[in-house]
Amino acid sequence: MQRYSILWADDEIDLLKPHIMFLEKKGYDVTPVNSGADAIDKVSQQSFDIIFLDENMPGMTGLETLSYIKSSKPNQPVVMITKSEEEHIMEEAIGSKIADYLIKPLNPNQILLSVKKILDNKRLVSEKTNMNYQQEFRNISMMVSDSRDYQDWVEIYKKLVYWELEIMTADTGSMGEVLTMQKDEANSNFSKFIIDNYEDWLNDPKADKPLLSHQLMKKKVFPLLKEKEPVFFIVIDNLRYDQWKSIEPLVTEYLSVEEDDTYFSILPTTTAYARNAIFSGMMPDKMAKIYPDLWRGDDEDEGKNLYEEDFLKRQLKQNGLADTKFSYNKVIHTSQGKSVNDSLNNLLNNDLNVVVYNFVDMLSHARTEVEMLKELAPDESAYRSIAKSWFVHSPLFELLKRLSEKKCKVVISTDHGTIRVRRPFKIIGDRNVNTNLRYKQGKNLNWDGNHVLEARHPDKFGLPKLNVSTAYVFALEDHFFAYPNNYNYYVNYYRDTFQHGGISLEEIIIPVVTLGNK
Repeated sequence: MQRYSILWADDEIDLLKPHIMFLEKKGYDVTPVNSGADAIDKVSQQSFDIIFLDENMPGMTGLETLSYIKSSKPNQPVVMITKSEEEHIMEEAIGSKIADYLIKPLNPNQILLSVKKILDNKRLVSEKTNMNYQQEFRNISMMVSDSRDYQDWVEIYKKLVYWELEIMTADTGSMGEVLTMQKDEANSNFSKFIIDNYEDWLNDPKADKPLLSHQLMKKKVFPLLKEKEPVFFIVIDNLRYDQWKSIEPLVTEYLSVEEDDTYFSILPTTTAYARNAIFSGMMPDKMAKIYPDLWRGDDEDEGKNLYEEDFLKRQLKQNGLADTKFSYNKVIHTSQGKSVNDSLNNLLNNDLNVVVYNFVDMLSHARTEVEMLKELAPDESAYRSIAKSWFVHSPLFELLKRLSEKKCKVVISTDHGTIRVRRPFKIIGDRNVNTNLRYKQGKNLNWDGNHVLEARHPDKFGLPKLNVSTAYVFALEDHFFAYPNNYNYYVNYYRDTFQHGGISLEEIIIPVVTLGNK
């Protein structure tokens, strides 16, 4: 077992001998000194795992010693010890990035707790996380086997995300592999659940169903307009639930969470279908039929989400909100985000402000195409980290900070999630079949195996069809479609990339969060 070294500086160090002996019996090597100057000399000669500094030493005070040590070793853990409870001393010590603050008289267990918290924190957290997940593993497995409705699946997915973030933070090694296996099992069962229930959600008025894409604004955004405060509806394209939970602590420093909810993306889980459904308030087949001037199908080269503002305007009118004063902004580049922020005072005069951020979707596509990004984000944890890093430095975070100072409501959501695909699935289609790797739409589609959901009757799925024999096929779990010709190229290029359009927990169960001022 590793022996840690401690430097303890106190002008009454002889009176602390019982505490020093206690630490030495616990396996720590303690070097005692009588002054700040002696502490600085020792620090210049050797390294210590932790330093205890008495604040009220004659000559060089503890705070002065702390400042000197931090200037040469900024990452050195230091515990400040003092008889004084004066607030300004505490604030100055904390501002100097101390590791802990203890007030005399000391007791041995108080000192030991401080040492363990600083030196053994990572190991203790890792061991505790391992033990807790092992206990929870069986419960989650039983929930997966016994799941009956969509609420069960929301709870299962939230638990899996919670443990994924905990295990990542605790760096528990092999437990991550166990969790991945459990997620795979959950996704397999979830895919079966969607196959069994999705059509009923769309066609049976009595079916127990989740909130779906085309109902999102009517249920989560429009009711807030009655409160007579500006509402900001922020759609972060491709934001998974786990990515939201990783940035949530940053957001809640400024805004309070009034409702932390989820909803289910419609199929296909893509921008063209799911996001247009959000803004139109309709399923895709109705969009294509009622608004042929706005709908763009898979057979058209034009961008699929160019008319969101028009869809929104018509949805407002359909819901008796034609007089709603609203704005719509799509942010692809940082300059566009800054422009939105610069116009905030004007936006606050609107009833509703919609801001669509495309970064996370762009990140997933760029990671597929740019080798360096694959290296930077080789797995789920790194992918979350890059998305979080973007958020921290984004105009969006700045916008949320500024909104926290205004009287308004904020709804953050997304159109669909994404999954890291690992298993290729052979499919055959003609040249008119769409290029998405997680769903195919066309005629004369052929495949071997059962890792798909087939929609031979698109109208039952709320989907338009180009001709009588049009069908949709959705990939399940972490499969991705590959053509037999160029099969090896597809597999090598797209395996381990993040894709969307199919059926998985990550793509379908997505966040919708209502925030207010603290």
